[in-house]
Amino acid sequence: MKIAVVQTDPQFGEKKKNIAEALRQMHSVKADLYVLPELFASGYNFSSADEVVHLAEPFREGETFAAIQEFARHNRCSVVYGFAERDGKSFFNSAGFIGHDGTSGIYRKIHLFDREKLFFSPGNLPFQVFATPMGVVGVMVCFDWYFPESARTLALKGAQLIAHPSNLVLPNCPDSMPTRCLENRVFAATANRVGTEDRGGSSLTYIGQSQITSPRGEILHRCNRDKPEVAVVDADLSIAANKNITPRNHLLNDRRPEFYS
Repeated sequence: MKIAVVQTDPQFGEKKKNIAEALRQMHSVKADLYVLPELFASGYNFSSADEVVHLAEPFREGETFAAIQEFARHNRCSVVYGFAERDGKSFFNSAGFIGHDGTSGIYRKIHLFDREKLFFSPGNLPFQVFATPMGVVGVMVCFDWYFPESARTLALKGAQLIAHPSNLVLPNCPDSMPTRCLENRVFAATANRVGTEDRGGSSLTYIGQSQITSPRGEILHRCNRDKPEVAVVDADLSIAANKNITPRNHLLNDRRPEFYS
């Protein structure tokens, strides 16, 4: 599988412009799976509930889904992207999966970070995995990485690659993902953004460093800190199916969950 992380620099509220720029970046490389950042079309640093209402979209409706679906269909690929979701009167920080054959699914961020709690409801759906022609892709969003249960749950569900849309502001994630991948024997594609959003008295600067990590804990590619970039890595996802640490130790079978509570 050719995995692409798309590191963008969105401008808050400029959905059409942000979608067009992300698609331009995606068209610059050929990949089987593209991973876009968290909330890549709307921007992240909301200052009011009205902004969420204005920028959020129901899943499978709205301009973001339509644009990504057309890209996936035309390029015969899969895409994972972060977006602000409206479901009735509830709003979620969500990630959509779209396959080239029209399949689609959604994950709603379970672990909300800081001011996200002012504007979004915590995710109310289980962690999701999606079958692609080249392997099984699981999805988590940004701060989910801080909770080891997130990646472990996806590994137990059969994920060989974790697609990880992010808007990282803390410095820890890039150096920590090798541990998440090593302890679960999975690939990970963390797609972060760059730039600064100074809004409503809250200023956030995003750390870039989008990254593709191997099941052996190797950093296969790390992007720069402050500019848009697209990186592609060719990965054999079957490596992630081997959970043997030694001939006598299997990463998942050796678990003793009865002692973990």
